[in-house]
Amino acid sequence: MGQPVRDYLLTLCVTAAVTYLLTGPVRKFAIAVGAMPAIRARDVHREPTPRLGGIAMFGGLCAGLIVADHLSNLDGVFELSNEPRALLSGAALIWLIGVLDDKFEIDALIKLGGQMIAAAVMVLQGLTILWLPIPGVGTVPLTQWQGTLLTVALVVITINAVNFVDGLDGLAAGMVCIAAAALFLYTYRLWYGYGIEAAAPATLFTAILMGMCLGFLPHNMHPARIFMGDSGSMLIGLVLAAGAISVTGQVDPDAMKLFAGSERQATHAMLPVFIPLLLPLTIIAIPAADLVLAIVRRTWNGQSPFAADRGHLHHRLLEIGHSHSRSVLIMYFWSALIAFGAVGYSVHSTSMWIVLLIVGLSALGLILLLMPRFTPRAPRWAERVVPPRYRRRRREADPGAELSQGLQGQQEPLDDQMGQNGHEAAPQAPIAAGVSGANGATAIGHRSRFADRRKADSTRR
Repeated sequence: MGQPVRDYLLTLCVTAAVTYLLTGPVRKFAIAVGAMPAIRARDVHREPTPRLGGIAMFGGLCAGLIVADHLSNLDGVFELSNEPRALLSGAALIWLIGVLDDKFEIDALIKLGGQMIAAAVMVLQGLTILWLPIPGVGTVPLTQWQGTLLTVALVVITINAVNFVDGLDGLAAGMVCIAAAALFLYTYRLWYGYGIEAAAPATLFTAILMGMCLGFLPHNMHPARIFMGDSGSMLIGLVLAAGAISVTGQVDPDAMKLFAGSERQATHAMLPVFIPLLLPLTIIAIPAADLVLAIVRRTWNGQSPFAADRGHLHHRLLEIGHSHSRSVLIMYFWSALIAFGAVGYSVHSTSMWIVLLIVGLSALGLILLLMPRFTPRAPRWAERVVPPRYRRRRREADPGAELSQGLQGQQEPLDDQMGQNGHEAAPQAPIAAGVSGANGATAIGHRSRFADRRKADSTRR
């Protein structure tokens, strides 16, 4: 598509590379300063893991903005708009609050106040919602106070939605990366496709956000070597909200000139195009739904809305039998379906095949949710490139396996018929490997039923 794509790709790659390279030293720094909290009741990991991954992500953000400022096709964003500086100011403030929380566990109300202050700093520098396109009414301009309150609310909701979903390895970074990719397609279409310069900052923000997430994911996938912590989750939530605010509240619907007639008719006809007006809630609908359900659940139980528990959606997926990796992939699937479905519908709202495709993929997602124990098997020609758990079991691979199974099968009836002291033994249910509560690094197999021939005074273990 021309030069802008290469510039955005270069910015994304530099951001991802800086984030990836900084994460290793940041991990050592987090261990040195003791940013490794003890295992809590709501945690799903079994070993203390360092936090402060947001330090590396903030370094990637700064590197991406510096590179973009020196590219010929992107430097105009910094000359014509103050939004990149507003983003950097708000991101630095929210990142600092997150670092303090990762190390000292500050109060939830203090964090909420810091989030509101960070959003207000961006508003003071021009990153705010100016008007709303309302169907049947037209473009409604907002007063300064209305725009400020709506912007602050949108930033706070998005930050906490991302923070709430950060409960499994790689979950928050992957879902935000999917959201950023969908938002990038939407904003790039507005800027480069229709020549709307007001969409250029949001396009840059989403490209940098994708780089931050992609650079951190290799260190954060299960089993994670480092967590992003609040310094990372609140940072990427703020960047996502800034991109959505930049494009949805400052792009004039009449600037696209897609429809003739009055402004009211144009706004009503362009309603599908402005579905991402609620982009932080549409793109990250899964984290937002988890946030609302958590507040209702805790309030109903007489707890504080900020009290931690194990009732989040990813915890429920683990409880019904899904593995850690599969739970993350299911959340990825639903996030991508909602995000790209909304963007696709905004482009071709009259195409019935988009609706049918979304319905079909939703049915597939429901099937995956209802089959937690199902493990797909790869075809034999692809077994060498897939993980061992997806390969077919071959008896011919171990010639002694059949003999061992035969001897065991002859011995089992005798052991089953006679227990200790000559009494009939109760049947025992086999223990499956990888069940809930078992250590994932320990293989649980069939134990030998032959008597232990070691001497009682033997010191071997």
